[in-house]
Amino acid sequence: MNDEIVKSNLGVIKHQHAVRENLYRVILELDHRSKNHDSTKLESPEQEIYAEFHEELGKTEYGTKAYGDLLDKVRPALVHHYSKNRHHPEHWPNGINDMTLVDLIEVLCDWKASTAKNKDGNIRKSIEINAKRFKMSPQLRKIFENTVRELFPE
Repeated sequence: MNDEIVKSNLGVIKHQHAVRENLYRVILELDHRSKNHDSTKLESPEQEIYAEFHEELGKTEYGTKAYGDLLDKVRPALVHHYSKNRHHPEHWPNGINDMTLVDLIEVLCDWKASTAKNKDGNIRKSIEINAKRFKMSPQLRKIFENTVRELFPE
């Protein structure tokens, strides 16, 4: 192996280590978020309100008028929740446009998990509804759809 190949290989290995270090920073942040996700739902005022409407929330189809009416009933919990949880577009002054990539990963995982709680839950339908609701760009919507196709095939 000549010196140029050795130098080139060392440069590649150095780059691989730098990328690995950056990816681990993302992994650590995602791990932290996974352990603390929605912890405010276990505190007042969210805890009491969600307990009262838990069953009804599970029986209502996401995106329907009935679901919207139910959200009005739990509004105080939602206001508190959104103010404390950065993975919700409602947390930010400019909605989804203020979010980070890590926020977006968490909210997509949240939407996916929520589909199991709601009547007729479907992550693809949730993305469709939320793309309109949060004025998501077509490009971001497609990225969400691609991610679901790769990570959550049904």
